[in-house]
Amino acid sequence: MSRSTAFAPLAVALAVVVAIVFFRFGAAPEEVAATEEPALTEATSKGLDYGLEIDVAGEANGTIVIDLFEDTAPLHTAQIVMIANQGLYNGVVFHRVIEGFMAQTGDVEFGRADGDLARAGMGGSDLPNIPAEFSKQNFDRAIVGMARAQDPNSANSQFFIMFAEGPFLNENYTIVGEVISGMEVVDLIKRGTGANGAVVGAPDVMTDVRVTEQSDGPLTLL
Repeated sequence: MSRSTAFAPLAVALAVVVAIVFFRFGAAPEEVAATEEPALTEATSKGLDYGLEIDVAGEANGTIVIDLFEDTAPLHTAQIVMIANQGLYNGVVFHRVIEGFMAQTGDVEFGRADGDLARAGMGGSDLPNIPAEFSKQNFDRAIVGMARAQDPNSANSQFFIMFAEGPFLNENYTIVGEVISGMEVVDLIKRGTGANGAVVGAPDVMTDVRVTEQSDGPLTLL
């Protein structure tokens, strides 16, 4: 679970993301609310904590469980939850995997296992990029960070899981969560042998990504 019980920031983040989506894409407010807002706002009002369950297939096979940090990265958490709830992460590959560093995935535009992976790592979702939410937490093993371009405010849908600590990333990339179960699966993800850690051949795939919520009771699916 997150290191804080202050869930109000996630509600604020959701409102910001929904507003940005409206102004950028011209969606009617009631359409956005009908498809994205209820599950998040209802769960937030109950003081629930968000996470992901990721089924992986390939050289690694199993389930990775991630706790999302809605207290320190509310905007990034809200966007990941939206993308996952739309099923867009399903079938996305780990396109860049560097031994001793990290495994990167989440390119819902160019990183699909059933598509041309030549541009994997260059795409994102239809949602706007997210302002940076840097924190004082360190990039240690099992930490989940948000991938971005040179612009600190360019994270969108891609994220990476740390194999080992990376202090040079501290306060330069947003930490959005932490693996709380399944690091043995992460450790087996197919490594990249191409340029800049690009995976050659068939990469490992996130076959199913589910949003979870947790309070004082058992873990449930949204």
